[in-house]
This record gives sequence, C-alpha cells and structure tokens, in this order.
Amino acid sequence: MYYPYFIAYIGIGLAISLAVFFWALKTGQFQDQQRARFLPLRDDLESQPARTSRVHRVEVYGLFFLAVAGLAASAGVLLYALYLD
Repeated sequence: MYYPYFIAYIGIGLAISLAVFFWALKTGQFQDQQRARFLPLRDDLESQPARTSRVHRVEVYGLFFLAVAGLAASAGVLLYALYLD
C-alpha cells in the first residue's frame, strides 16, 4: 500500500547520495589518502587557521540543508506510514 512512497523515498535518497559522491570526487575530497594518517603527528601550533571562502560557506550551508531536509523527509514518511491509513 505504501510501497510507491518508500520506493520514491529510497530513489530520491540514492540520487542525492550519488550527487554528493560525484561532487566529492570532482572537488578532490579523496585525493592524498596517505596524508591523513600523519596529521596527528604534525607540530604546527604556530600556523594560522585557514580562512573560509564564501563558496566554502555556501557548500557547508547546502550540506546542512540537505541533512535537515533528509531528516525531515524521513520523519514525514515515518509519520505518514504510521498514522495515516
């Protein structure tokens, strides 16, 4: 009875996941995997923190919006399945 809603929900989640994955590949998020294990050993206490650019802030807000929208969609589908016949 609710299968089309769940299939649509899963399809939308899969499409968003693939979009974020390909965005991460395009921006180089998976490059230089060997460097990560040495980061705790670095002694850069005097270096200044990197300034965030406007594009970076927009990406962070966009990802936060996607996370909130996904949680809201999950709650909506769950409430719809539980309380509406």
